[in-house]
Amino acid sequence: MSEYNDSALGEKETGYVRTVRSLRELIDLVTGRDFQADLPHEDAGLADVMPFPFLALVGQQEMKLSLLLSIINPLVSGVLLVGPRGTGKTTTARSLVELLPSVERSNCFYGCLPEDILSGGMDAVCPDCARKFGEGLPLTTSDRVRLIELPLHASIEDVVGWLDDKAEAHKRVRLQRGILANADLNVLYVDEVNLLNDDIVNAILDAAASGVYTVRRGAISASYRARFNLVGSMNPEEGNLRPQIMDRFGLRVIVRGLEDPTERVEAYQRSRAYRVNPRAAVAQFQPETLLARDEIQAARTLLGRVEIPASITKAGTTIIQEMRIDSLRAEITLFEAARALAAADARAQVSLDDLRLVAPMALRLRRSEFMVDYFEHRRKEEDELHKLIQKM
Repeated sequence: MSEYNDSALGEKETGYVRTVRSLRELIDLVTGRDFQADLPHEDAGLADVMPFPFLALVGQQEMKLSLLLSIINPLVSGVLLVGPRGTGKTTTARSLVELLPSVERSNCFYGCLPEDILSGGMDAVCPDCARKFGEGLPLTTSDRVRLIELPLHASIEDVVGWLDDKAEAHKRVRLQRGILANADLNVLYVDEVNLLNDDIVNAILDAAASGVYTVRRGAISASYRARFNLVGSMNPEEGNLRPQIMDRFGLRVIVRGLEDPTERVEAYQRSRAYRVNPRAAVAQFQPETLLARDEIQAARTLLGRVEIPASITKAGTTIIQEMRIDSLRAEITLFEAARALAAADARAQVSLDDLRLVAPMALRLRRSEFMVDYFEHRRKEEDELHKLIQKM
C-alpha cells in the first residue's frame, strides 16, 4: 500500500493524504482525474524522447491491465494487441517505459548469477564469481527493465546477431549480439507482428519459448540468454497470424476505438497537449507514475506467495474444456494472470473474480475451428472402426 496527497491529482490543496490499496485502484483514480490540456508550446528538439504517460491513457482498461499483468508476472507469456489502426496500441506499449520495474543483472561477462551457485555449487560459475561469492561481494546489479523495439524492416542478422566486420578485418572472428540477446530480462515490443518474415518470427518464438537461442555463422556459434516479455500488436486488416505464433502469446486483447464521445474528446485533448508540450504533459502524471512503479515492484515481490485454491483451478479447467481448447498454454496463462491480478491488488490468494476478469484475455482466440472439425471427423472414424472390429 502507498500514500499520496490528493493535491497531486489536481484537486484542491487540502493536505489530505489518502492510502492507495492496490495498483488497480491507483490506475482507476488517475485515469479519471482532471488534465490540464491548455499547455504552452515547447520546442520539440531532437534528442529527448518522452513517451506518452501510461496513466494519462483514456479508457482501454483491458489493454492497460493486460500489459501490467505481463510485467508483474512474466509467466503470463506476453500480450498480443489486436485492433484497427489509430486505437492506441503502439502508444500504450511504448508508454510502459516509465512503469517498468527493476531486475538483477549479472556483473559477469559470462552471466553468472547467485542462483547458479545455489543450484549447482561453486563449479556452476566462473572462478572470478566464485571468489566474489566467497568474499561476500555482489554478483549482480539492480537495473531498470527496458523496452526494446523490433524495427519493422529488421533483418534476421539484426535479430539474432552477425559477424563483426572489424574483427574479421584483423583476422579475428567474433559475433555481435542481436536484438534478442539485448532483450534479455527486458520487454520486447514487436509492432505489426503479422507482417514479419517467417524466419524472424521463428527466431523470436524459439527464443521466447526456451529463454535462450543459438546463432551459427560459419564455423563459430554462440548461445545467448533471451528471457524477455513479448508484446506484439497487429491490425487484422493487414493479415492474420499463423496459429503457431498466436498460441505463443499469453493474453490476447481486442482493441476497439473509444465508444464514449466524452472519452474521445478527452483523448483528443490529452493527445494535443502532449504534442504541444510533451515535457509538461508527462510532468502532470510523474508523481503517480513513480507510485505505480513502486506498486508494480511490490506486486512482483508478493507474487511468489500468491496461491490458487483448488476450487479456482477446477473452475478454470472446466471452462477451458467446455471451450474445447487443446493447448495447455491456456491453463498456464489463465492461472498465472489470475495470480498477477491478485498480487496487483495486494492479496495472497486468487479469487473467482480474478479468474472471471482475466479469462477473456487468456482464452479468446485459442480455439481452432479446424482442429474441432478435425477431431470430430476422427471420432466418427474411430467409432466406425471399433464397430467393425466388434463384428470380427
